[in-house]
Amino acid sequence: MATVLDIQDLSTHIKLTSSVVQAVGNVDMQIDAGETLGVVGESGCGKSMTGLSIMGLLPPGGSIVGGSIKLEGRELVGLKQEEMRRVRGNDIAMIFQDPLSALHPLYRVGRQLTEAVRAHRDVSRAQARERAVELLGLVGIPDPARRVDAYPHEFSGGMRQRAMIAMALANEPKLLIADEPTTALDVTVQAQILALMERLQRELEMAIVIITHDLGVVAEMADDIAVMYAGRIVETASAARVFAAPEHPYTWGLLKSIPRLDSQRDEDLVPIPGTPPSLISPPSGCHFHPRCPYVQPDHTRIDPQLQPVPEEPSHHVACLLESDVRKRLWRELGAGRTPEEALVEVGLPSAPGAPA
Repeated sequence: MATVLDIQDLSTHIKLTSSVVQAVGNVDMQIDAGETLGVVGESGCGKSMTGLSIMGLLPPGGSIVGGSIKLEGRELVGLKQEEMRRVRGNDIAMIFQDPLSALHPLYRVGRQLTEAVRAHRDVSRAQARERAVELLGLVGIPDPARRVDAYPHEFSGGMRQRAMIAMALANEPKLLIADEPTTALDVTVQAQILALMERLQRELEMAIVIITHDLGVVAEMADDIAVMYAGRIVETASAARVFAAPEHPYTWGLLKSIPRLDSQRDEDLVPIPGTPPSLISPPSGCHFHPRCPYVQPDHTRIDPQLQPVPEEPSHHVACLLESDVRKRLWRELGAGRTPEEALVEVGLPSAPGAPA
């Protein structure tokens, strides 16, 4: 399949009054037509900022300081604002986290949809309105000919999210970035929204980047997963491999902190100790080392880079533990052992200051 999005060594900084936030650091991503990439991690790890970097919608003080973003071979970094506006909403579209704040409260939904169409298509207002009604029907909003004249506050949360999807799909983009598309929706509506996105992806052959902290969502939708921590990708592989054989301790922490249907009902969830680091002054060495139960003394000095897993060239991990040690640790954790017991079983000491 043709590559739609190719990101190489992307770094984005946000300049504050007296400091600089390293929001995205040396990120590589690639996604083909018709495929879905899930970007997961805790809040503040750089997921949304990566999406905004692709869209060219960085906040005040934000700038891309290095790297490349190519859409079907066309370089987006350095494009003039006018050129980027022609790309945004036409070739790339984004579904934002909060549809109520993303939709203008004083304009009818239909007017906002027609503006999205007319910004990139030479059509009359009447033709754009017909397209708006068609789009609302496409995303499953009942009685679209009447609902097109409603205001955002007259829609339910699920309907507003569908309206946002309709707006994003108005010009049939090649790439859709969905930033927490099911946040604050009940589980039934979540399932409907994900099914809708999958159906529209098949019909339009879009590439989708879905940004979320919900591993259930990426398990449902993603072909590949990129795990982000402190502005960097620390693991990337197929979705099946990330869930079956993850190799980064941070990914283990994410998986162990969510309930599973195949686990004992009384089994405790295991939260990741500590809090994410400041992106103004991230830790030295491995950025995850202050929270990692498997940290070794040299991990505070050496900064790990993404490396392919032996015999699995499509699986990349940024961890200073050897791959065979990581595999053994994951097996021990799967057998129900604690991190401390797993370290003993593989013959590694617990480093002083490692989180309990």
